[in-house]
Amino acid sequence: MALLDLPLREFLDEVGADGRTPGAGSAAALVTAIAAGLLAKVARASGAAWPDAAGIVAQAESLRSRSAPLVQAVADQYEAALQARGQSGEGQGARLDFELGQAYAKAAEPPLEIARTASDVAMLALTVAENGDPALRADAVTAALFAAAAAKVGAELVAVNLTVSPDDPRILEAAKVAEEAARAAEAARAVRE
Repeated sequence: MALLDLPLREFLDEVGADGRTPGAGSAAALVTAIAAGLLAKVARASGAAWPDAAGIVAQAESLRSRSAPLVQAVADQYEAALQARGQSGEGQGARLDFELGQAYAKAAEPPLEIARTASDVAMLALTVAENGDPALRADAVTAALFAAAAAKVGAELVAVNLTVSPDDPRILEAAKVAEEAARAAEAARAVRE
Protein backbone atom coordinates (compact mmCIF):
# COMPACT_ATOMS: atom_id res chain seq x y z
CA MET A 1 0.00 0.00 0.00
CA ALA A 2 1.44 3.38 -1.02
CA LEU A 3 0.72 5.59 1.97
CA LEU A 4 1.09 8.91 0.16
CA ASP A 5 -1.45 7.83 -2.44
CA LEU A 6 -4.16 7.30 0.18
CA PRO A 7 -6.81 9.96 0.74
CA LEU A 8 -6.10 11.73 4.03
CA ARG A 9 -9.02 10.10 5.86
CA GLU A 10 -7.79 6.63 4.82
CA PHE A 11 -4.24 7.47 5.89
CA LEU A 12 -5.54 8.54 9.30
CA ASP A 13 -7.55 5.31 9.51
CA GLU A 14 -4.38 3.33 8.73
CA VAL A 15 -2.47 5.14 11.47
CA GLY A 16 -5.17 4.16 13.96
CA ALA A 17 -5.67 0.63 12.65
CA ASP A 18 -4.38 -2.62 14.09
CA GLY A 19 -0.82 -3.26 12.99
CA ARG A 20 2.60 -1.74 13.53
CA THR A 21 2.73 0.55 10.51
CA PRO A 22 2.18 3.28 9.62
CA GLY A 23 3.26 4.59 12.98
CA ALA A 24 5.14 7.44 14.57
CA GLY A 25 7.81 7.59 11.87
CA SER A 26 5.33 7.96 9.05
CA ALA A 27 3.41 10.57 11.03
CA ALA A 28 6.62 12.52 11.73
CA ALA A 29 7.58 12.46 8.05
CA LEU A 30 4.13 13.71 7.08
CA VAL A 31 4.25 16.47 9.69
CA THR A 32 7.65 17.51 8.31
CA ALA A 33 6.24 17.70 4.79
CA ILE A 34 3.27 19.73 6.04
CA ALA A 35 5.58 22.12 7.88
CA ALA A 36 7.62 22.64 4.72
CA GLY A 37 4.39 23.26 2.80
CA LEU A 38 3.36 25.93 5.30
CA LEU A 39 6.69 27.67 4.78
CA ALA A 40 6.24 27.64 1.01
CA LYS A 41 2.77 29.15 1.49
CA VAL A 42 4.04 31.96 3.74
CA ALA A 43 6.99 32.71 1.45
CA ARG A 44 4.72 32.85 -1.61
CA ALA A 45 2.41 35.28 0.15
CA SER A 46 5.40 37.40 1.22
CA GLY A 47 6.89 37.77 -2.26
CA ALA A 48 5.91 41.39 -2.81
CA ALA A 49 7.80 42.63 0.24
CA TRP A 50 10.54 40.00 0.54
CA PRO A 51 13.08 39.80 -2.30
CA ASP A 52 14.32 36.35 -1.19
CA ALA A 53 10.84 34.82 -1.04
CA ALA A 54 11.15 32.90 -4.33
CA GLY A 55 14.34 31.23 -3.14
CA ILE A 56 12.72 30.37 0.16
CA VAL A 57 9.78 28.82 -1.70
CA ALA A 58 12.23 26.65 -3.66
CA GLN A 59 13.98 25.56 -0.45
CA ALA A 60 10.68 24.76 1.24
CA GLU A 61 9.49 22.75 -1.75
CA SER A 62 12.79 20.86 -1.81
CA LEU A 63 12.42 20.00 1.87
CA ARG A 64 8.85 18.89 1.28
CA SER A 65 10.07 16.66 -1.55
CA ARG A 66 12.75 15.19 0.74
CA SER A 67 10.34 14.43 3.56
CA ALA A 68 7.30 13.10 1.71
CA PRO A 69 8.88 9.81 0.53
CA LEU A 70 9.98 9.11 4.10
CA VAL A 71 6.33 8.50 5.02
CA GLN A 72 6.58 5.21 3.11
CA ALA A 73 10.29 4.49 3.63
CA VAL A 74 10.10 4.49 7.41
CA ALA A 75 7.11 2.11 7.35
CA ASP A 76 8.80 -0.23 4.86
CA GLN A 77 12.09 -0.43 6.78
CA TYR A 78 10.35 -0.99 10.08
CA GLU A 79 8.21 -3.76 8.55
CA ALA A 80 11.42 -5.39 7.27
CA ALA A 81 12.92 -5.23 10.77
CA LEU A 82 9.78 -6.77 12.26
CA GLN A 83 9.93 -9.52 9.67
CA ALA A 84 13.57 -10.21 10.52
CA ARG A 85 12.69 -10.31 14.21
CA GLY A 86 9.94 -12.83 13.47
CA GLN A 87 12.47 -15.08 11.74
CA SER A 88 14.91 -15.04 14.66
CA GLY A 89 14.49 -17.23 17.66
CA GLU A 90 16.26 -19.38 20.17
CA GLY A 91 18.80 -21.67 18.64
CA GLN A 92 18.87 -19.77 15.36
CA GLY A 93 22.49 -18.75 15.73
CA ALA A 94 24.67 -15.75 15.24
CA ARG A 95 23.79 -15.36 11.56
CA LEU A 96 20.15 -14.51 12.27
CA ASP A 97 21.18 -12.26 15.15
CA PHE A 98 23.46 -10.40 12.75
CA GLU A 99 20.66 -10.12 10.18
CA LEU A 100 18.29 -8.84 12.85
CA GLY A 101 20.83 -6.22 13.91
CA GLN A 102 21.30 -5.19 10.29
CA ALA A 103 17.54 -4.91 9.76
CA TYR A 104 17.15 -2.62 12.77
CA ALA A 105 20.18 -0.58 11.71
CA LYS A 106 18.54 -0.08 8.31
CA ALA A 107 15.26 0.76 10.05
CA ALA A 108 17.09 3.60 11.83
CA GLU A 109 18.04 5.31 8.55
CA PRO A 110 14.62 6.78 7.59
CA PRO A 111 14.03 8.24 11.08
CA LEU A 112 17.51 9.77 10.98
CA GLU A 113 16.64 11.38 7.66
CA ILE A 114 13.36 12.59 9.16
CA ALA A 115 15.30 14.21 12.01
CA ARG A 116 17.75 15.82 9.59
CA THR A 117 15.07 17.11 7.24
CA ALA A 118 12.83 18.31 10.05
CA SER A 119 15.77 20.22 11.53
CA ASP A 120 16.35 21.88 8.17
CA VAL A 121 12.65 22.79 8.04
CA ALA A 122 12.80 24.29 11.54
CA MET A 123 15.81 26.41 10.60
CA LEU A 124 14.11 27.60 7.43
CA ALA A 125 11.01 28.38 9.50
CA LEU A 126 13.07 30.73 11.63
CA THR A 127 14.13 32.62 8.50
CA VAL A 128 10.52 32.78 7.32
CA ALA A 129 9.29 33.96 10.73
CA GLU A 130 11.91 36.71 10.72
CA ASN A 131 11.35 37.89 7.14
CA GLY A 132 7.94 36.78 5.95
CA ASP A 133 4.64 38.62 6.07
CA PRO A 134 3.98 39.38 9.76
CA ALA A 135 0.30 38.58 9.24
CA LEU A 136 1.35 34.98 8.46
CA ARG A 137 4.06 34.68 11.10
CA ALA A 138 1.93 32.27 13.14
CA ASP A 139 2.09 29.77 10.26
CA ALA A 140 5.88 30.03 10.14
CA VAL A 141 6.15 29.61 13.91
CA THR A 142 3.77 26.65 13.77
CA ALA A 143 5.87 25.09 11.00
CA ALA A 144 8.94 25.47 13.24
CA LEU A 145 7.13 23.81 16.15
CA PHE A 146 5.87 20.97 13.94
CA ALA A 147 9.36 20.43 12.54
CA ALA A 148 10.99 20.47 15.97
CA ALA A 149 8.53 17.86 17.21
CA ALA A 150 9.12 15.70 14.13
CA ALA A 151 12.90 15.96 14.58
CA LYS A 152 12.52 14.82 18.19
CA VAL A 153 10.37 11.88 17.08
CA GLY A 154 12.96 10.95 14.45
CA ALA A 155 15.73 11.05 17.06
CA GLU A 156 13.71 8.89 19.44
CA LEU A 157 13.05 6.29 16.75
CA VAL A 158 16.74 6.18 15.82
CA ALA A 159 17.59 5.51 19.47
CA VAL A 160 14.90 2.83 19.76
CA ASN A 161 16.09 1.03 16.63
CA LEU A 162 19.72 1.13 17.75
CA THR A 163 19.26 0.14 21.40
CA VAL A 164 22.07 -2.41 21.23
CA SER A 165 24.52 0.34 20.23
CA PRO A 166 23.86 3.33 22.52
CA ASP A 167 27.07 5.05 21.34
CA ASP A 168 26.19 4.69 17.67
CA PRO A 169 27.05 7.98 15.94
CA ARG A 170 23.60 8.03 14.32
CA ILE A 171 21.98 8.32 17.75
CA LEU A 172 24.24 11.24 18.59
CA GLU A 173 23.61 12.93 15.24
CA ALA A 174 19.85 12.52 15.54
CA ALA A 175 19.88 14.00 19.05
CA LYS A 176 22.03 16.90 17.84
CA VAL A 177 19.78 17.82 14.91
CA ALA A 178 16.68 17.48 17.10
CA GLU A 179 18.22 19.92 19.57
CA GLU A 180 19.08 22.32 16.73
CA ALA A 181 15.47 22.11 15.56
CA ALA A 182 14.20 22.85 19.07
CA ARG A 183 16.45 25.92 19.31
CA ALA A 184 15.25 27.16 15.91
CA ALA A 185 11.62 26.70 16.95
CA GLU A 186 12.16 28.64 20.16
CA ALA A 187 13.90 31.41 18.22
CA ALA A 188 10.96 31.51 15.79
CA ARG A 189 8.56 31.81 18.73
CA ALA A 190 10.66 34.67 20.09
CA VAL A 191 10.19 36.54 16.79
CA ARG A 192 6.45 36.40 17.39
CA GLU A 193 6.76 37.81 20.90
